[in-house]
Amino acid sequence: MNIHEYQAKALLRSYGAPVSDGRAVTRAEEAKTAAGALDGPIWVVKAQIHAGGRGKGSFKEADAGEKGGVRIAKSVEEAEQEAKRMLGKTLVTHQTGPAGKQVNRIYIEDGSGIERELYLALLVDRVTSRVSFVCSTEGGMDIEEVAASTPEKILSFAVDPATGYQPFHGRRIAFALGLEGAQVKQCVKLMGILYNAFIERDMEMLEINPLIVSDKGDLKVLDAKLGFDSNALYRQSDIAELRDETEEDPKELQASKYDLNYIALDGEIGCMVNGAGLAMATMDIIKLYGAEPANFLDVGGGATTEKVTEAFKIITSDKNVKGILVNIFGGIMRCDVIAEGVIAAVKDVGLTVPLVVRLEGTNVEQGKKLINESGLNVIAADDLKDGAQKIVQAVKG
Repeated sequence: MNIHEYQAKALLRSYGAPVSDGRAVTRAEEAKTAAGALDGPIWVVKAQIHAGGRGKGSFKEADAGEKGGVRIAKSVEEAEQEAKRMLGKTLVTHQTGPAGKQVNRIYIEDGSGIERELYLALLVDRVTSRVSFVCSTEGGMDIEEVAASTPEKILSFAVDPATGYQPFHGRRIAFALGLEGAQVKQCVKLMGILYNAFIERDMEMLEINPLIVSDKGDLKVLDAKLGFDSNALYRQSDIAELRDETEEDPKELQASKYDLNYIALDGEIGCMVNGAGLAMATMDIIKLYGAEPANFLDVGGGATTEKVTEAFKIITSDKNVKGILVNIFGGIMRCDVIAEGVIAAVKDVGLTVPLVVRLEGTNVEQGKKLINESGLNVIAADDLKDGAQKIVQAVKG
């Protein structure tokens, strides 16, 4: 689960991290009052969406102006005008895709004098199963671009969970970033604060880009992006309350209510599979035969007819879906349950695209019988290769 920048900064401030004072508003008429409550004389007006690259983004609406989603204001009146230009408009960045995201919140904060821009992140390293620090002197840029063009400018190392964060970790980062004097002590302290927050709050990712050296020579968190482990939200009730459902894909949101593992993609063939590994293999073989998957969907090993029905509805609600492949290898998951769910869903929402079903494993004969006697226009497949070929052929003609 992700949260907005203003929420992330409030959380980091509560742990003692140095962040600028700011106010979040949802209505343009609130912007002037919010800006007036800050010191100024420079204010930064930031669009709040769950995507990076806001400063380089552009708005679809012409009246939003040519500038991106991060703007400088030199008066409270100008801050109000910039908020008016952005609220309710659609901001497109390299992370939102061409559809963009609607700006429903604005964050206004005090401006900061910037001497240097640095990059810092903490994340869960899936290879080492440890928390890793990532830092670079190339702050303010896309870290992917830095990694591709100048990888030597990125330092990454894991923290041993037996010892946790130690001051030498902070000094290592400080030296890599070229910090000097009092900045080194500030870095050691700040890294400890961030590591502590990361562990206590069950984060998956904490990114600060940029972490700045101010014109006064101090470190400051100028931007913050936090992601949390959704499986741990049951013990982070205050974090769960920060969830902004308007920023999430409606299909993924609906899937989460039924405990379905669903991720929307950009292809044309919807997939319903049991098991993450088989789901990945199904997407791969669809690509192998010349098409693109429209989603990742793992219905799990203990799915009920209701769950399968809802999964099918979610797939068919995607306007990009031109065909559906159901690929079930029944172990714990029974093929007859999948068949009952598919039949119930088709009767409920209808079927306007080709449907290929491959069933194998537990109760496979009962499942096939249910589908064959349902009267549905279903294309049967013998195995995964056959199913992939048939659905691609049905969609591509």
